[in-house]
Amino acid sequence: MQTASSEKWFMIVNPNAGVKKGTKDWPKILRILREEKVDFDFQLTERRGHAIGIATESVEKGHQNICVVGGDGTLNEVLNGIMSHPEVLTSGLTLAMIPVGTGNDWCRMFNIPFDYLKAIQVLKQKKTFLQDAGKVTYYHKENQVKRYFMNVAGMGYDALVAKKTNMLKEKGLGGPLTYMYFVFASLFQYKFIEAVIEVDGKPAFKGEIFSMNVGICKYNGGGMMQVPFAIPDDGLLDVTLIKKTSKWMVVRYARKLFDGSLVDLPMVATFKGENIRIRSTGKVFLETDGESLGHTPFTFEILPRCIRVVTGNFQPSHPTP
Repeated sequence: MQTASSEKWFMIVNPNAGVKKGTKDWPKILRILREEKVDFDFQLTERRGHAIGIATESVEKGHQNICVVGGDGTLNEVLNGIMSHPEVLTSGLTLAMIPVGTGNDWCRMFNIPFDYLKAIQVLKQKKTFLQDAGKVTYYHKENQVKRYFMNVAGMGYDALVAKKTNMLKEKGLGGPLTYMYFVFASLFQYKFIEAVIEVDGKPAFKGEIFSMNVGICKYNGGGMMQVPFAIPDDGLLDVTLIKKTSKWMVVRYARKLFDGSLVDLPMVATFKGENIRIRSTGKVFLETDGESLGHTPFTFEILPRCIRVVTGNFQPSHPTP
């Protein structure tokens, strides 16, 4: 493995982030990086999934500082490229982000500014934090697959909305309000599915579910706070489950998705644990960090304090060495 400069950043740039906002804004970001005298190399992604390979290769070349210029999906791909490398201690790398995506929910957790100049100034300050990551095992058709995530995984209705949103993005359409549009537009299409949930080997729930989130961080869906108790370095997965309920109740209480108060509703349950197992009678689908994946059965596992990230004005629950 080669060794790159400990100060140089390697930028992984997604031109399609934010419904091609990356294409439009990358020249501006490039100019600011040069004006701020940031030492960096960069590579543009060319297709979905490309950032995984770029990240793996950049680690192999010895890059110690990797910055995502894109959205939550690009960040997820880079995480998977890093975590999949067999010879790398991931906490020895530093991962940062300049938000160009539609939702930018991971950045909300760590107070990364959406203004490019301010985000680059945060990058230069290099205030770091060791956060947890999650690993989920799921099925794609008949094949068992694993995926890492560092923000929120969604199942059931949440995954359906993410899938519809992503299909529109792939056509170059959509925008910041697309997710919210599908929250309501898909409501009466969804069918409840019976599931069995175990937390740390103990039964936690059995019955029909509407939606479920497993979180490392708090925000998803463009600012929704569906896992408000999540602490990104406590070594625990946070679970918010919305049980079978009237779909009109979902419409009535939709605003509670944004302030975290949905957990106070009687049809909502929350859990914490290191391992979550989910089985279902029909297929429950999955998304992680906004990326649409496969279906049940699922096994979630926490990977404590394994990713060093650059943060804005964020107060950690544990000091970072």
